Amino acid sequence: MEDSLFKDNPLLLPVNEQKTVYDGFISVQDKDLRIRIILPPDLQLKKAKLHCGWELKHLLRGYEAIVKQRLQQSADLSGFILELKTVLEVGLKSRPECCSIPPPQYYAQIISEMETLGWDKMVHIDMEFQTLKLKAEDSSGRQHMLTVRLKAKHPAEAPECSADLPVPLSVTWTPQSTLEQLYSQFLLVLEYLTEFWDVLDEIDEKTWILEPENPSRSDTMRRIAIGNNLSIKVEVDPRHPKMLPECCLLGAEHAVTPLRNKLNANMHLWNPDSSVLHNLRDVLEIEFPSPATHEKSGFSVECGICYSYRLESAIPDQVCNDPRCGQPFHQACLYEWLRALPTCRQSFSVIFGECPYCSKPITVKMPSEVQKL
Repeated sequence: MEDSLFKDNPLLLPVNEQKTVYDGFISVQDKDLRIRIILPPDLQLKKAKLHCGWELKHLLRGYEAIVKQRLQQSADLSGFILELKTVLEVGLKSRPECCSIPPPQYYAQIISEMETLGWDKMVHIDMEFQTLKLKAEDSSGRQHMLTVRLKAKHPAEAPECSADLPVPLSVTWTPQSTLEQLYSQFLLVLEYLTEFWDVLDEIDEKTWILEPENPSRSDTMRRIAIGNNLSIKVEVDPRHPKMLPECCLLGAEHAVTPLRNKLNANMHLWNPDSSVLHNLRDVLEIEFPSPATHEKSGFSVECGICYSYRLESAIPDQVCNDPRCGQPFHQACLYEWLRALPTCRQSFSVIFGECPYCSKPITVKMPSEVQKL
């Protein structure tokens, strides 16, 4: 056993006479991986302990159960090392990024580029110097974050970049490009989107937003409260933020119809030089409730079935059309309620039934997750 162990692993040697501790390296696909094996006095592998270098530990991530099983079942240390190498070869094939560690020049390059860009832009860098998070500020003072994932052959290979933006982040990269040039391109994208964020910031500041609950910089939709159980959903185009957005009025039909008629009749009055909020007021001929004049609780009416406002991320968006009722429901709640009624009918994806409150006719579309089943 010892002869085959030393022959196959010349860099893994015992460090005491009892040969209960082995320290050194095992070689897999031209990579030398640091390992230390501690055996009990009876040399039983079942009770052995492995101490791995950071690279070996990274490669074995997700294979811990297999390694533990092989320790329990291998006949001797030589056989275990052989099986461990097999596991590592599989790991290397499934994680090609682990096959090469960047040379020292890579780290020198990154440090040099950060010196030029400015360390004050750096928010985070991981231990491998491969993932960087850089902060930036647009002309309106909004803070943004750029995540850069560098390749081992940087700068010969283009990095992967991501940010919380409403449009895909596409950057130009050549083998001569630097982080400073990448950052400059990001600032240009932020400047391009400044008007879009200005539009949404005004809406967020001067109206009550029902959805999304916590808007991100990539969100293009806002559901704005108009009145009790009445709202409008607007989808702003990041590339043309002051143009007429896609609008959808939500609420009871008797309340929605007059607003829909005004929207259609006044659409020609839309002025691209004015703000979206100002245009919506003029076109719909209404004043939106604002945080300065109304409490949000007046618009956050709970579902009439589950008695909660939020159901996961959904809010009540189905409303009884009877003017004397107008009770809101979550789509999922109303669907389950109507489906349980013996008198309910279904036509394609629409369920017909009676309102749980006033017993007047009410309909609901099947939730999208149900339609996919």
